[in-house]
Amino acid sequence: MLKVILIGTGNISRFLYDVFISHPEVEMVQVVGRNEKALEYFSSSTPVSNSFEKLEDADVYILAINDNAIEEVSHRLNIKKGIIVHTAGSISIEVLPKHLRRGILYPLQTLSGIIPEKMREIPICVEAFDREDYEVLHQLALCISDRVERIDSEQRKQLHLAAVFANNFSNHMYYLASEICKDHEVPFDLLRPLIRESCNKIMSFSPYEAQTGPARRGDLSTLEEHLNMLTNKKLQQVYTTLSESIQSTYGKKL
Repeated sequence: MLKVILIGTGNISRFLYDVFISHPEVEMVQVVGRNEKALEYFSSSTPVSNSFEKLEDADVYILAINDNAIEEVSHRLNIKKGIIVHTAGSISIEVLPKHLRRGILYPLQTLSGIIPEKMREIPICVEAFDREDYEVLHQLALCISDRVERIDSEQRKQLHLAAVFANNFSNHMYYLASEICKDHEVPFDLLRPLIRESCNKIMSFSPYEAQTGPARRGDLSTLEEHLNMLTNKKLQQVYTTLSESIQSTYGKKL
């Protein structure tokens, strides 16, 4: 059984806690965080503390905190044994204290509102310097998901960048679409079946194959009409930039 301490009380910490607390191969030793109100979520089943200096002994110490705080907090921890890991996509393993056993446990998923039955599909990216440490983290990752990938820091940073394009930017496009609908009193709900179908399509086809629309077809009259319809200059810029990127991808020019 792996003894685990969670450091942090946000979404990732709650997600990991909910998985680990009922897993027969994991013993939740402690949850540590500054926010005493947030610690109440964990306190009914696990000892909690608001002191980073007073840690129990564990096999794995998981830093599930803000990216900017990882280096500072990790150097404050009084760890005598075990592996210290963080869960960030864009932060190198090198920021962790070099005198400690170090690793990464990065769930590649947006964790707010995730359906429990979908948890086993989440890719968990694991990194460690030592083979023995990697095996420990691999075992822990399998408690979360059936898909565990060995990914180094540089690959993980590139993967995180790709995830921003695939998830964060695409969601912002949905927001902009909803604003256009709102401005013209059209229900955004009418777009939901289209969005669902587009997401389903990408599960079977490559993004290159799945692309449709006026920029893909080279429909210049529609592109020009859309630009004339957009009175907001920022939206015009977004539309032009994305259309030019699509045209360039398929060897056409606006």
